[in-house]
Amino acid sequence: MTIEEELVYVREENKVLREQLAQRDETIQQQQELLAEQNAVIQQHGEQMSSLSEQMKALRDRLAKDSHNSHLPPSSDRFVRTPKSLRQKSEKKSGGQPGHPGSSLQFSSTTDEITLQQVERCEACQHDLHAVAACGGERRQVVDLPSPRVVVREYRAEQKQCPHCQHITRAAFPAGVQAPIQYGPHIGATAVYLVEQQLLPLARACEVMSDLLGVQMSEGTVCDLIKRCAGQLAPVEQQITEALTQAEVIHQDETGLYVAGKRHWMHVTCTPTLTHYHVDASRGQAALEAIGILPHFAGISIHDGWGSYFLYDCEHAACIVHLLRDLVFLAEQGIQWAADLKTLLLDMKEATDQAREQGKRWLDPLEVVDWEAQFLRLLDDGDQAHPRATAPPGKRGRCKQSDARNLLDRLRKQQKAVLTFLEDLRVDFDNNLAERDLRMVKVQQKVSGCFRSEVFAQAFARIRGYLSTLRKQGLPLLSSLQATLCGHPVLPSL
Repeated sequence: MTIEEELVYVREENKVLREQLAQRDETIQQQQELLAEQNAVIQQHGEQMSSLSEQMKALRDRLAKDSHNSHLPPSSDRFVRTPKSLRQKSEKKSGGQPGHPGSSLQFSSTTDEITLQQVERCEACQHDLHAVAACGGERRQVVDLPSPRVVVREYRAEQKQCPHCQHITRAAFPAGVQAPIQYGPHIGATAVYLVEQQLLPLARACEVMSDLLGVQMSEGTVCDLIKRCAGQLAPVEQQITEALTQAEVIHQDETGLYVAGKRHWMHVTCTPTLTHYHVDASRGQAALEAIGILPHFAGISIHDGWGSYFLYDCEHAACIVHLLRDLVFLAEQGIQWAADLKTLLLDMKEATDQAREQGKRWLDPLEVVDWEAQFLRLLDDGDQAHPRATAPPGKRGRCKQSDARNLLDRLRKQQKAVLTFLEDLRVDFDNNLAERDLRMVKVQQKVSGCFRSEVFAQAFARIRGYLSTLRKQGLPLLSSLQATLCGHPVLPSL
């Protein structure tokens, strides 16, 4: 092979190799593009899996929450569960405790009717005993109600003409007798009592009046009686509001209800002897301003930590039971500091209860300092276990925090309110007083549904607050309603 032929052969071989190399580079580029696409898909799938994992955790957390470890009401519990109460088991036996007064029937010294059961014949030999004097006896009493009977009382007013000036003078009817025919205060008070205190719907209240008393009353008449009663109680409500403003410690809470199909809020402010209700479309500061208690209050307000309460300069105390439910949920997730904090708060409660039983007004200051130091150490443990989440670079807005982190932030921010019960024994551990006053409002919604108008919602709030105040002070409800309908409401102790 000549040099020329060898050169041609080498050139052709070099050309083939170059073509093969170009094909390989093109294949490598295609594979790199495909690999980049696969990496993008993998990254997208990873982000989706991370998002789905977060959603799954959030759903599991929601399913794990019920009335014992969150602020959800018992009616929202979705599955049957074993009750877990925060109360510790007492050493007392079940049933009435020693010293309990009891409520069994007692023999009355005054009787309305006596029926003598006579012995006529000997039960052994049938001898006639009519003429034989009794040698002993036994008595039994039956306490019952007389058959109801409607009393129709007619008033006749005379008219006399003066023989001197010929003027006709008419006698005045008693106060409250205004219409040609009307129901008396006893019947009216009973109807108002059935609706406002026993929470019966209007139709059922009219049915009870008919069945028990024989009074045929329309729903419209009951509504008129309720509006009349509420109007008479406006000054009493104002006096209760002023008395609550001057109280040392008050309890506050709110719950949702519906008025004419729209969402409203029932606000309660109460003490062991006073109750005030207010219905408002607002849950926040606008409603509190309309109520008019917190803007002028200088004592201690116990509540569940709703932010609007903290807008006012009075002292604040948090309901610890609400915090305990959150801690129970975290403890059930295996978070140790939450379990320890729950135990610490319950130990604090036991110490304050014992101090109250001993008649103390405050715990020893050194003891309070020690309790608070333990409280802060557990919050430090929580900060280490749950550091604040930070947003990735380039992402704007606040970063979502975990439930544990949010609780820690709330405990730090509201530390003074959380520990108020420890520093002042006038403050209760919980807000049960307000929650008990609101419980019947939820019953009313379940039994009777929403209020038809805001007028009747406000009437319910005013009358219910009055009746609750009377009940707390041991005053009679029915006779007080009778006096109210006559224009002379019974004033509770303020």
